[in-house]
Amino acid sequence: MQRSTPPFRADHVGSLLRPAALKEARAKHAEKKITAAQLAEVEDREIEKVIRKQEELGLKLATDGEFRRSWWQFDFYKDLDNVEMYTVGEGIQFAGVLTKAESVRVTGKVGFSTHPHVEHFKFLKRHAKVTPKMTIPAPSTLHFRQGRPSIDKTTYPELDAYFDDVAKAYRDAIRAFYDAGCRYLQMDDTAWSMLCDPKERERSRGRGDDPDSLPAKYAAMTNKALEGKPADMCVSMHSCRGNFRSTFIASGGYEFVAEHLLGKVKLDGFFLEYDTERAGGFEPLRFLPKGKQIVVLGLVSSKTGQLESKDAIKRRIEEATKYVGVDQLCLSPQCGFASTEEGNVLAEEEQWAKLRMIVELADEVWGR
Repeated sequence: MQRSTPPFRADHVGSLLRPAALKEARAKHAEKKITAAQLAEVEDREIEKVIRKQEELGLKLATDGEFRRSWWQFDFYKDLDNVEMYTVGEGIQFAGVLTKAESVRVTGKVGFSTHPHVEHFKFLKRHAKVTPKMTIPAPSTLHFRQGRPSIDKTTYPELDAYFDDVAKAYRDAIRAFYDAGCRYLQMDDTAWSMLCDPKERERSRGRGDDPDSLPAKYAAMTNKALEGKPADMCVSMHSCRGNFRSTFIASGGYEFVAEHLLGKVKLDGFFLEYDTERAGGFEPLRFLPKGKQIVVLGLVSSKTGQLESKDAIKRRIEEATKYVGVDQLCLSPQCGFASTEEGNVLAEEEQWAKLRMIVELADEVWGR
């Protein structure tokens, strides 16, 4: 019951802890002590190392760890047409800690022309012996946290045209990655899970949006983005409740969005956070249609170095099978290990131990 196509029984979300050499090089570049070319040399070297490490663990995929990025989302958004990064008054509030005070805004018609992430993927593909997996942020996250105030009202007096343009930009992005050889693309998202928290829905209203209507709008936008996706390309989405320095933002089970997310969005796979009680129970998985779509259970925490019990993970997988067949399930950490360059609070060896355990568990649950 192992899978030869993605998502794989043992998978991971994408970002990995930045090694010391990379952190040092990025700091020197910020201080103008080394050039962009010198930084790129360090990035290339460290990415090659991390690809080999993933392969050595027995994973059937490899990412670049998002080593060239500062943010999991803004580094992609800022290179879309008419999306700019800027300094804000205050960072994003997580549980007890703030991010850097940066965000993005839409200044004109959103589009996808050329993008450095395509070249980043090409480097990954050249050096990976296993399936190269590319991660980019999801279209819904460009809207949700920034909200209506971040979108130029002259260009978009009504948001329907904005959602259509974002969908088209993503269609063009998917095609660009496909043409570069990408067959496994993951869109990372916080919007869907944030909508499951009543406090976050109230904040959405405060930004001038209607959170009750957003699941249907996000589903329609995502499906438009997927129109024309080649049949031999897997596009999945990862959804979590925030991941910064081992903290979080939201709580709440998937029930509020499950019918639209699992029942109507035409993605090949859904990476869902399930490492704590904040994610609720497995009941929302009943909305996943029987067939080829996969739910990747994020039962292993990327926020702590403590290694989970294999038996406990197996029991939770069995519990999930009450709502979806085991053939439509895979296993991964609940999120990346470093959604931003700061990384979560655990050691690199603890990170690798978790991924090694996931590979072992996948062999034990689904066979070698």
